Amino acid sequence: MSKNINILLVEDNEGDIVLAREALGDIKIINDVVVARDGEEALNYLYNSSHNLTKDTLPDLVFLDINMPKVNGFEVLIKMKEDELLKVIPVIMLTTSSSERDIKYSYENHANCFITKPVGMEQFIEVIQKIENFWVSIAKLPSK
Repeated sequence: MSKNINILLVEDNEGDIVLAREALGDIKIINDVVVARDGEEALNYLYNSSHNLTKDTLPDLVFLDINMPKVNGFEVLIKMKEDELLKVIPVIMLTTSSSERDIKYSYENHANCFITKPVGMEQFIEVIQKIENFWVSIAKLPSK
């Protein structure tokens, strides 16, 4: 039985966007991936979805990079977790950072997971697939 999953990928690196889409496309689960190329675009999408559209347009899962132009990933995370409707959406910090400070700050602000992006293409695709498998097949997501 397939489950439709909406994923918001917040990423400014085109190469990582292509790899993530490829990895998500390889999974046998039906999903819709929306890409926001900076934090401002992500917030605009989330607030438009949560306040003007139906709950069905909200993502089930957010992959969030930290270092982005305009609005960084921490600012997006904090805004999401302060919002009654958005705070239940799981947020996976997916970033090049492995800084203990960034890890701690992410969890202090209620990120659900912190993953440092692998450098190699094959490893990156494998990590994305494992994340999605866990969050879709094993973990229970809140219903909309």
